[in-house]
Formats: sequence, structure tokens, C-alpha cells
Amino acid sequence: MHVFITGGSGLIGSAVVAELLGHGHTVLALARSEASALALKGAGAETLSGGLADLDVLRAGAARADGVIHLAFSNDFSSAEAVARAVAEESAALAALGEALVGSDRPLVTVSGTPAVPGRVSTEADPAATEGPVGGRGRSVRAVLDLAGRGVRSTAVRLPRTVHNEGQGGFAGLLTAIARRTGVAGYPGDGTQRWPAVHALDAAVLFRIALESAPAGTSWHAVADEGDAVRDIAAVIGRRLGLPVESVPAESFGPLGPIFATDQPSSSAHTRETLGWVPVHPSLLQDLERLRP
Repeated sequence: MHVFITGGSGLIGSAVVAELLGHGHTVLALARSEASALALKGAGAETLSGGLADLDVLRAGAARADGVIHLAFSNDFSSAEAVARAVAEESAALAALGEALVGSDRPLVTVSGTPAVPGRVSTEADPAATEGPVGGRGRSVRAVLDLAGRGVRSTAVRLPRTVHNEGQGGFAGLLTAIARRTGVAGYPGDGTQRWPAVHALDAAVLFRIALESAPAGTSWHAVADEGDAVRDIAAVIGRRLGLPVESVPAESFGPLGPIFATDQPSSSAHTRETLGWVPVHPSLLQDLERLRP
């Protein structure tokens, strides 16, 4: 399969590109910078210059492909306005990709987040969140899944709050960056809230499986660790960086503070049973042991 991918040079995307190429697919990757293009070409992918805002480029990439995987998203979480701009940009990009595939029966795999369900572990049957700081992403994903009725084999891979590799990435990666900047390995509240996690290499396998065989209109959970207490995550970060571990106000984490403070464990039992996905790489707490001061 010739696959068009956005976000192919990031921590998750680079793993997905390698997974696709390693299983006989070819890759056309969106590249918004020369550095990204060089990295993608070095990995064995063909590149297409442009960013998520270049809708004509996205349509052209989808038209050239047998299937599409969308992963790109702005990394600017500095303010609520920045997050809102990123959500709007992604929404327009997904609409353009979807329209390009209508009536083709080709796959469109998008990325989503595991939902938080008060009082219990979330499952694949729970709807994506459509309210809150990134609720717009849930609405965009729902629109993608609705394309199943218009001849698109659309699916969503729901990622947990931390997708990691060698101690980097996701919400735990943000905690690490904040700890390095402030000198404190902080966590919001009492730290008992749980975050699910998955290794990027395991997540990449699920993206490939979804592309190849997932039924239209379905959502899947790329969850390896059902939920680690945030204070346990911070404790490893603090120990590895030689920093104190303390509770800090949720407001310290900016627009993501409310999400950081939420208990959000998640299950992937249905995904494992139905698609045969089996995560095999290190857990988050094991991977964080790779951190260096």
C-alpha cells in the first residue's frame, strides 16, 4: 500500500513510518521543513512539502495514496489561544483529507485521545470527549468516523496521554521538561490521578494494523499501561534528574492543567482481542529510567 502520512517525522510518526516500511508499504510523508524532509528521506520515505494549513497539498497527497494516516498536530501549548488554533487547523486538515477520499473505500486513520470516564477505566465503546481544552479534536474525529457512510474506511487510533520512547514524549515528557525548567518534579493535586501510556513502537504497530484491516467507523485504544499514578511518574522523573518531587497547583501547567489533573485510566482489552495487537516494549515507568540529568 502507498501511504500518505502527516506528522511522519515526530516521535510517533517516525515509528509509524518505520513500521510501514518494514512491512512492505511505501510512504509519502508531509514535510513542513527541510530538516523534516531530510529525516523522512533518510528513513526511506518520499516527501511532499507543506504543512497542515496547506489544504491543496493535503488533497494532492491523499489523491496519490492508497491510504492515509494523520498524526500531525501543533506542539504549541503555551496558551489556550494557541491550543484553539491548533485544533482548528487540524479540523480543517482532516476535513480536506476526508473529502479527498470520499467514495474510494480507501482507509483514513486518524489520531485521537483515550477518553476520561469518571469513576472507571475508559474503553473503546466510550465516546471521545467533545468539550474542554481539546474538545474540538473529538468533534473532528467524530466527523472522520462519520465518513464511513460515505465510502471511506475511516478509523481512529486513540492514544493515551503519554506515548513514550527512551523516556521522552507525551504528558510525562512535558512533566520532565517542566521539571528541568523549574527545578521541581511537580504533579497536580495529590498525584493519585492515573495516566495511561504506550511505547511509540507499540503504538506504531496498531496504526499499521488499523490501516490494513480495521473496519470503517471504528475506534481503537493504543494503551499498554492502563494507568500510572502521576506522583509515581513524577517520582521517577525527580529521582533520575536529582530534583525534589512536590505537588504544585494545576495552574502551573497552563492550559493543559485541567487535563493533567484528571484521573483517566484506560483499557485496550477490546483492541487486543479483536485486532490481535500485543504491546511488547517497556512500560512508561521502565522507560523513564533512561532519563539523564
